[in-house]
Amino acid sequence: MNVEATRFRVKKGKSERVDEWLAFLNDNMKDVLLTLEGEKMYVETIFREHLNGEEFLYWFSVQGEGGQEVEQSEHWIDKKHLEFWDECIDETFQPIDLTTEVVMIPQKVRNSMN
Repeated sequence: MNVEATRFRVKKGKSERVDEWLAFLNDNMKDVLLTLEGEKMYVETIFREHLNGEEFLYWFSVQGEGGQEVEQSEHWIDKKHLEFWDECIDETFQPIDLTTEVVMIPQKVRNSMN
């Protein structure tokens, strides 16, 4: 199991597109959840932060081993998600992986993640 949280910077002037992106994901949650199975993604959450005049998105995930990468997906929702990513995420900023210190997942929940 892979538990991670990563920080990405949003490109300047793309805050409204991020609004649209997050609304798109929320509005199409049924299809979003379907794509997570192939990725062996048990939990995926996006957080948003405005700090010192910059905007960041954080991805928190709990994922099983051997799942499909989102870039390999042929599902329309993933293709649209990656279009938003390319438009909104600043690739000149080195993503920051937060250090996992403690993972608190009850054993009965872990057992269902196989």
